[in-house]
Amino acid sequence: MRRTLTSGPITSSILLFALPLMFGNLLQQMYNIADTWVVGRFLGADALAAVGSSYTLMTFLTSILLGLCMGSGAAISMQYGSGEYDKMRQSVFQSFVLIAGMALVLNLLVYLGLDGILWVLRVPEELKLLMKDYLVIIFLGITATFLYNYFANLLRAIGNSVVPLVFLAVSALLNVALDLLCVIVFGWGVKGAAGATVFSQFVSGIGIGIYTLKKFPELCPKREDCRWDKQNLASILNLSVMTSVQQSIMNFGILMVQGLVNSFGTVIMAAFAAAVKIDSFAYMPVQDFGNAFSTYVAQNYGAGQSERIRKGIRSAGLTSALFCIFISVMVCLFASPLMGIFIDVSQVDIIAAGVHYLRIEGACYIGIGILFLLYGYYRAVNQPGMSVVLTIASLGTRVALAYLLSATPLGVTGIWLSVPIGWALADAIGIGYYLVRYKKVTQ
Repeated sequence: MRRTLTSGPITSSILLFALPLMFGNLLQQMYNIADTWVVGRFLGADALAAVGSSYTLMTFLTSILLGLCMGSGAAISMQYGSGEYDKMRQSVFQSFVLIAGMALVLNLLVYLGLDGILWVLRVPEELKLLMKDYLVIIFLGITATFLYNYFANLLRAIGNSVVPLVFLAVSALLNVALDLLCVIVFGWGVKGAAGATVFSQFVSGIGIGIYTLKKFPELCPKREDCRWDKQNLASILNLSVMTSVQQSIMNFGILMVQGLVNSFGTVIMAAFAAAVKIDSFAYMPVQDFGNAFSTYVAQNYGAGQSERIRKGIRSAGLTSALFCIFISVMVCLFASPLMGIFIDVSQVDIIAAGVHYLRIEGACYIGIGILFLLYGYYRAVNQPGMSVVLTIASLGTRVALAYLLSATPLGVTGIWLSVPIGWALADAIGIGYYLVRYKKVTQ
């Protein structure tokens, strides 16, 4: 279903547009939380620490491919809208071969460099074997992640956002069921958790690929389309690179912090693994609201409605702030029970460390809520480079302060404090730039 955001009520329109995005992200979070819950509750702190650290690594690796898939989807969407179907099929062929090749190279590199990766992440000696067992299997999911995201973006490019949600839902539910079966019933440990995730990813990736090519033959390249066109390839790469760079920078920074966290031992690793899931789940709605806001701004920017953009900024800012304040209060109040979802109550040290993290991060969610709106705004007004600047400011500050403050008597608290400080700096830069330049951008 297509929705216009250039007329009618502002706040309700953005919220209604954001709901499907939130639902899809909720399913994605289920995917991630399943492993954490099953491993944390049934395999213990060591296994949870290994799986949690691996998740950060996989997020970084797949973000490279995700950015390329999103960029190719944008190029194909433009060609579909302009009726250039021959060129569109050629783009499907070129982008698929290009990104598939990147996925295979990435897969080969991570297997060859596995020991080096564990060293860079500063994984404690007692966890190395456990983490290696998990990574050897979970790395197979890189190809599956590429398949799902490629075809999901292909379908969204021609206006179909429902089918990707259906395949994601099937995959998420299958992952939960297989996690329980492989870990609890069969007793396969972290290998079982990894296998369940990879199998579920391939079901969704292969399934959505077959569906797309069967139901939408206009997207399937013909023999004459399977050729290289430098100009078309340059267009695809131009749209892909900035998104891929932003996501890679962001997740590389998080990966560096993960390595620092690992140096504090298993208790902190396990606490961080569980708390980060709660953290990301808590602010997930404002992330999707920021994406919906981006579409709202883009439509009105294209229509030349600068006053409506400014009204939308005020409305979205207030809505996001109110939600962030509410969720901050809830997370701070219920930090301990939330940790208890993933960690057995007898693991008091891990729960206490996780609560400490959540009460620092949770009190500052308004910072990341504003940052998501800024990301969305600058993408929508054709200034994606500014989003990269904000990402570097936020993550660069976080990484630098994490290493500096953790070496002081603050210890691990310094790592937690670096996150909201990074958000605040990026917010200040983004808002300052807007106040100085917004008239040139929105008029």
